[in-house]
Amino acid sequence: MSNQFWEHAAAKTDGVVTVEDFESAAYRLVTEQVLYYTDRHSRVAYGLISQYERDFKQALAPLGVTIEVNNQKRYVYAKPQHIKAGTASVAQTRLALVLRAIYDESARLGQFTDDGEVVCEFVELGEKYRLMTGLELPSKGEFAALMRAMKRWGIAKKSDDSGEGSGEIDSGGLGVVVIRPAIADILGETALLRLAQWITAEAINNDMTNDSSQDPSEVAE
Repeated sequence: MSNQFWEHAAAKTDGVVTVEDFESAAYRLVTEQVLYYTDRHSRVAYGLISQYERDFKQALAPLGVTIEVNNQKRYVYAKPQHIKAGTASVAQTRLALVLRAIYDESARLGQFTDDGEVVCEFVELGEKYRLMTGLELPSKGEFAALMRAMKRWGIAKKSDDSGEGSGEIDSGGLGVVVIRPAIADILGETALLRLAQWITAEAINNDMTNDSSQDPSEVAE
């Protein structure tokens, strides 16, 4: 995106917004993918993009990036049209899809905050994860790394009051995960189908493993 484009956009604001303001907001949106009004450090950028949505869409379109603004839940997200395959690990994908399923279930029941977020205790998350995947939630260190990825993608975070060290899985509900509303945009219906297929495949694999451990005479019967 050229300086000339932003100079034209800034000129329409009569000096209220500078070229640097536009460039900074665009850069943050592209690199962070989701900007929430409720995040203090993102509030100004969100407001700028929301107000000048058309200009940002025109500027980022040549880069293959589309922009959507959700004024009701107050966030804006950028969606690359050409996503490289294999950018997320299996563990990251698995947790993200489980979080999306939990978000949908809670949303249907109206169990979300005024900002459209779903709050899930670690104990509950562990139970849901086990039911959906047949696996235990990863250990504390691995889970913390996975949550950093979820936060970077703008789809979930550990609660601010839970502290960095409270991510222990068996903490008896001492901490929570906040699932953010943009998860419904970033992980669409196709992602949910992938989760359903993955769970089905896991169930089949588990059944086969159990069958292979049986006594041959039992299987014959």
